[in-house]
Amino acid sequence: MKRKINNAYSTMAGAKEQFNCFGCSPYNELGLRMEFYEEDGKTISEWTPQRRFEGFTNVLHGGIQATLMDEIANWVVCTQCKTAGVTGGMEVKYRRPVMVSDGDIKLVATLKEKNRRTAVIDVDLFNGKGELATQAIVTCVIFSEELAKTKYMYPGAEMFYEE
Repeated sequence: MKRKINNAYSTMAGAKEQFNCFGCSPYNELGLRMEFYEEDGKTISEWTPQRRFEGFTNVLHGGIQATLMDEIANWVVCTQCKTAGVTGGMEVKYRRPVMVSDGDIKLVATLKEKNRRTAVIDVDLFNGKGELATQAIVTCVIFSEELAKTKYMYPGAEMFYEE
């Protein structure tokens, strides 16, 4: 079953002035403005590449691809690990180019392991033709839920879903 993940950060008091995440803020005019949903235990994002994010002509910049993968991994932390965290490391493998003109890409993130301090997330990026183009293993350092709420404005996992 497909379930939308709400961007709880974008609805907090003062969000329009303060929430400027490059990856997911709907208020950052220069950002990626990613949105997410869950299906079959995976976190998914569909995103439309734009020419302003090119490296070579018509090729989505590798750094933007890595940013997309980093962002979705941290949404896995927010929703599935039920806390906040930061990226501790990321190993990216670029398999084939992502052509901007091929249209929407799809990212699929899967929580592979979690312990008290870290979460490991696999992320696959599929190009506009549906081919696996880029893969990443993202290791996130995760915080206690209390620290996430007090220091990093984590709203609680329940705030990301409409029940």
